[in-house]
Amino acid sequence: MTIQEVAAAMVADGKGILAMDESSGTIEKRFTALGVESTEHTRWSYRYSLVSVKGLGQFISGAILFDETIRSKDKEGVAFTELLAREGILPGIKVDMGAKDFAGHPGEKNTIGLDGLPMRLTEYASLGAKFAKWRAVITIGSGIPTDDCIAANAEGLAKYGKMCQDAGIVPIIEPEVLLDGDHTIEESFEITKKTQEQVFMALKQEGVAFDGMVLKPSMVISGKDCSSQASAEDVASKTVECLKATVPVGVPGCAFLSGGQTDDQAASHLNLMNKNHPDVPFKLTFSYGRALQREAMAAWAGKDENQDLARAAVLKKAEIYSKASKGEYQES
Repeated sequence: MTIQEVAAAMVADGKGILAMDESSGTIEKRFTALGVESTEHTRWSYRYSLVSVKGLGQFISGAILFDETIRSKDKEGVAFTELLAREGILPGIKVDMGAKDFAGHPGEKNTIGLDGLPMRLTEYASLGAKFAKWRAVITIGSGIPTDDCIAANAEGLAKYGKMCQDAGIVPIIEPEVLLDGDHTIEESFEITKKTQEQVFMALKQEGVAFDGMVLKPSMVISGKDCSSQASAEDVASKTVECLKATVPVGVPGCAFLSGGQTDDQAASHLNLMNKNHPDVPFKLTFSYGRALQREAMAAWAGKDENQDLARAAVLKKAEIYSKASKGEYQES
C-alpha cells in the first residue's frame, strides 16, 4: 500500500484508531490506580486482550503501539502486529521520546526523539508498522504558549513527518493543546488555530505530502478549570471552524484525541461535528486512548481470566465512537 492508501484507510468511514501506545511510565500510573503492579506479564496480558478482540476491525482501522508492544507475541508465537492484521487493523507505532521541559521557557514543553529516528523507522517498518505517531504539547497559561514554543514543536512535527514518509510510513501529526487551565473556549480557539497554522506551514516547508498524513488534533474546548464551560454544540462548531480555517486540501482526515474528556463528552462532541457539519471536506473520526480503554482496563483489573471482559468493553466503546464518527450516536 502507498502512504496515500494507508492514510485513507486510517480514516475510513465509521472507523477510528485505538491509541494503546502508553509508555512504561504512563501504563504504570494507570495500573497503580487500579492496584495492579506493572510487570512484563501484566503489560503483556492487558495489551494482548486489546489486540485479540474478534470483530474489532469493524470499528477500528489502526492501533498505535508502544515499542514493547510491537515486539510482543502471543503464547503461540504470533506477533501482536499479525493478530491486528488478521482483523484488518493497521499496526502503528509511537516514535517520539516524550515532551520535555523547553529550555528557557518555564511551563512549556518541546518533544524530543528526532536523533536516530530514520533508523528506528526502518526497523519499525520491518516489524509491520504502517504509520507512526508524534505528540507535541501546547499549554495555555499566563503568557504561554510563546511563539518560540509553537514554532519549535511545529518544526519537530514537520521533520518527523518527512522522515516517516521517506521511510514509507504515514505520520500522525499530533499538536495537542492541553485541556488543563482556566481558559475559555475562545482562547482555546485562538491558540489551536495559531498552532495548526504553524504546523501546516512547517509541514509544507519540509515537503510533507498532505495526502499521506493524518492530523490528530485536540478539540476546541474550554479549559477544565474554566468557570463557564462551553456547550457540546459550541465545542463541535468551534472545532470544525478551526479545522476548516487551517487544514489544507488533500489531508484525508482528522482523528481526534480525547485529551482528558469524559467518555460521554468524547462521543457527544465527535457525533455533533459529524451530524451538524456534514460539509467538512475531510473525515472527522477518533484516535482515542483513555476513552476507549478506561472501562476495558478496569474490567481486566490485572487478571488474565478477565481478558474477555476487557475485550467486550473495548469492542462496545469502539462501536459507540464508530457511530459518533458517522453522526449516528444516540446518548441513550
